[in-house]
Amino acid sequence: MKSVIIGEFLEKVRQKKKCDITVLDLGWGKGGDLLKWKKGRINKLVCTDIADVSVKQCQQRYEDMKNRCRDNEYIFSAEFVTADCSKELLINKFHDTETCFDICSCQFVCHYSFESYEQADMMLRNACERLSPGGYFIGTTPNSFELIRCLEASETEYFGNEIYTVKFQKKGDYPLFGCKCDFNLEGVVDVPEFLVYFPLLNEMAKKYNMKLALEPYPANKNSKLASEKVDDYEHAAEYMKNSQVRLPWGTLSRSEWEATSIYLVFAFEKQQ
Repeated sequence: MKSVIIGEFLEKVRQKKKCDITVLDLGWGKGGDLLKWKKGRINKLVCTDIADVSVKQCQQRYEDMKNRCRDNEYIFSAEFVTADCSKELLINKFHDTETCFDICSCQFVCHYSFESYEQADMMLRNACERLSPGGYFIGTTPNSFELIRCLEASETEYFGNEIYTVKFQKKGDYPLFGCKCDFNLEGVVDVPEFLVYFPLLNEMAKKYNMKLALEPYPANKNSKLASEKVDDYEHAAEYMKNSQVRLPWGTLSRSEWEATSIYLVFAFEKQQ
């Protein structure tokens, strides 16, 4: 999923500019996306994470990758920052405080900031304020609608299987901020998280002049649909019919829709 969204929006940026693509990656972890950015042939990457040990491991992975490069093989420059993107203004920590970005990527991280309005707003400020016009804020986060659906279908305050469990404090109480759940994925994570109500994220992003970058349906004269299969948009047509929607609205093809049922992929574009 990450490879697809990163590749797709790098291509969108390249349609607008031909060189010098700069990326901000929030909640970078140990650098699992290094090869994705290398493959995308970006020019500069700024990596941030709250854990200093992860930042140091990421930096080491970057240096190892540089050392493995053959003569004249291209690799982007990188900057590494230890900071909490939900509590600190990152621009003050960059080598160049005038840096602007073409893409901000936030993969499986933004939900941690939804403990409070202030934290969520700071995360969005860091993600969007230094984006160039036409730049993108992209990411992946757990789908709160799907999590609540599974919870309400369960007879207890938790659900899952032998691989993962998600536990809530109680049913029926889902505040916009601080809606805590404990997520356990065997051998990977065992941490508290917070639900992201996506319509709220959409509204908050408007403060930073961001607009959802989903494809319009039906397509207009300035766009085309991602899929050429006619039945890939039956669900969208049916929704428009039942809800009496008349203007184009953001959607995904059926294949994309099904692939993102557990996780929610988002993309916002900085307006002029």
